[in-house]
Amino acid sequence: MPNRLAHETSPYLLQHAENPVDWWPWSGEAFEEARRREVPVLLSVGYSSCHWCHVMASESFEDEAVAAYLNDHFVSVKVDREERPDVDAVYMEAVQAATGQGGWPMTVFLTPDAEPFYFGTYFPPAPRHGMPSFRQVLEGVRQAWADRREEVGEVAGKIVRDLAQREISHQGDEPPGEQELAQALLGLTREYDSQRGGFGGAPKFPPSMVLEYLLRHHARTGAEGALQMAQDTCERMARGGIYDQLGGGFARYSVDRDWIVPHFEKMLYDNALLCRVYAHLWRATGSDLARRVALETADFLVRELRTREGGFASALDADSDDGSGRHVEGAYYVWTPEQLRSVLGDEDGDLAVQYFGVTEEGTFEHGQSVLQLPQSEGVFDAEKVASVRDRLLTERSGRPAPGRDDKVVAAWNGLTIAALAETGAYFGRPDLVEAALGAADLLVRVHLDEHGRLARTSKDGRTGANAGVLEDYADVAEGFLALASVTGEGVWLDFAGLLLDHVLARFTDPDSGALYDTASDAEQLIRRPQDPTDNATPSGWTAAAGALLGHAAHTGSEAHRTAAERALGVVRTLGPRVPRFIGWGLAVAEALLDGPREVAVVGPSLTDERTTALHRTALLATAPGAVVAAGAADSDEFPLLADRPLVGGEPAAYICRNFTCDAPTTDPERLGAALNAR
Repeated sequence: MPNRLAHETSPYLLQHAENPVDWWPWSGEAFEEARRREVPVLLSVGYSSCHWCHVMASESFEDEAVAAYLNDHFVSVKVDREERPDVDAVYMEAVQAATGQGGWPMTVFLTPDAEPFYFGTYFPPAPRHGMPSFRQVLEGVRQAWADRREEVGEVAGKIVRDLAQREISHQGDEPPGEQELAQALLGLTREYDSQRGGFGGAPKFPPSMVLEYLLRHHARTGAEGALQMAQDTCERMARGGIYDQLGGGFARYSVDRDWIVPHFEKMLYDNALLCRVYAHLWRATGSDLARRVALETADFLVRELRTREGGFASALDADSDDGSGRHVEGAYYVWTPEQLRSVLGDEDGDLAVQYFGVTEEGTFEHGQSVLQLPQSEGVFDAEKVASVRDRLLTERSGRPAPGRDDKVVAAWNGLTIAALAETGAYFGRPDLVEAALGAADLLVRVHLDEHGRLARTSKDGRTGANAGVLEDYADVAEGFLALASVTGEGVWLDFAGLLLDHVLARFTDPDSGALYDTASDAEQLIRRPQDPTDNATPSGWTAAAGALLGHAAHTGSEAHRTAAERALGVVRTLGPRVPRFIGWGLAVAEALLDGPREVAVVGPSLTDERTTALHRTALLATAPGAVVAAGAADSDEFPLLADRPLVGGEPAAYICRNFTCDAPTTDPERLGAALNAR
């Protein structure tokens, strides 16, 4: 019989609905049950595309004996970390404080008051490499609960008190200035891998937020070193196995320092962020590689992750059926020389072997290779390579595909909306802008209630019972602001303002300007989560600062600009010390230091060719972080357009700072030159 998870919307929870474990979703009822039975709670946190989550489920949660022991002695609670990032953040902080490391699946034992007292991540079914088996852990926890419950309670209480003392001290410091941003750049330069691109060793993650900072720093200062780090890293990733050389899109990370072998799960947020980075890199350099990768990644997002309702699914799994009924990591993506020749014939097969760096020994496992581009593309016939790619992609599409997590997460859809809107505008792809509009429409129709409150997740057009957190409000506002600039539809500016009103009222400390990840009226956990540093996505704190600053540039709102400046005070402290982990805050600070820059484009209508030419020039030439408002001269949709007349009946563009504008121009070339000169 299915357990209680059968009624959930999360694909990850639904994967466990048939487990013999008597799972509960996170709820007050689960902890009431633990109090009634006087047993501890097992909290298991994971997500649907997590490889080791699937491994532990197969080894332990599907095992009848383990399940019976859990059901007899614990209340078992399963959480999708992507649905409840607040629950994940609070207990992951405890895990990392206690063990010095973290990861998923996260395994935490709690008192019936939700206080943690024992921690871990993955536990094997039998003792291994000095690690106890999961059954041994369960027996040890049960014994401690039965024999030393008072001691367990004291340990749990101390952990909660220690967590409370870790709250960030933020006194509304001044935002970072030139000195702090220069120190951050110097710190990144010291950590940069000049041979391979990126930062740090294996495993190596795409530094999306840091790349955005480097591009913005170059745009403001002309610093060639910043551009070189961004350009070299982007090229290394795009030529490596972390990038899908056939279908486009990036995997979560590389297990090696050289970007060759990925951990094959593909996440919506990575691809949204990187699509935007490569589009911005093309804008800065004109790189053909950056253009190709930006468009291929955008096409991957639309082709593989768009849902029937118009939103974007969260992820593709790393594992898939290898053709024998076994689920194997990377099976969908890897090739042998023999397979390439079988599909392409000997001549084209040999070309593919050489072009994609496929070896007899293999770059992955069992003689299989991940496709990469180890040589210069210029030495190969472009038409023949394109034909080879198309044929291999067609062949691969016949393989059993990785599972897809169809959950629509508001924050990640906000990032995707921004990426598709800008990429579509830069490269003349209205279909990508339409895809962004479709996702925005879903968020408004399904996720946004009549009070302007966001639901974090939905599936099949039905929202889960999970309130939006700070990153949802901030990233969706960022996406809506990008749509407003690209489409000239002021309604998206209005929706962004509605979301940011909630950020100011419900997520911001009015005294210090600090931000919290959960709203003031959200469910109370053992501590209110708060973190200004980036993880796989921009922190909600600095994403909110960026959206507030963008809204201020569009509207002239001093309240929003002041809130952004106060929020960025934390970047003044952390930027010089840990620049790799606060990249989005540094990127937002670059826009602030550059000063508000706005471009107003007015014309008879946005369908007028002359107006369109000025609008596209403005979008391409404005620095990252600046805003563009475009519309009819008599439009009241954008405050920036008020009192901006046509010039001699011709469409005109105005370059402004704080709503004070230079003399208008009617010539796209002059507009581009004026913007680039700044």
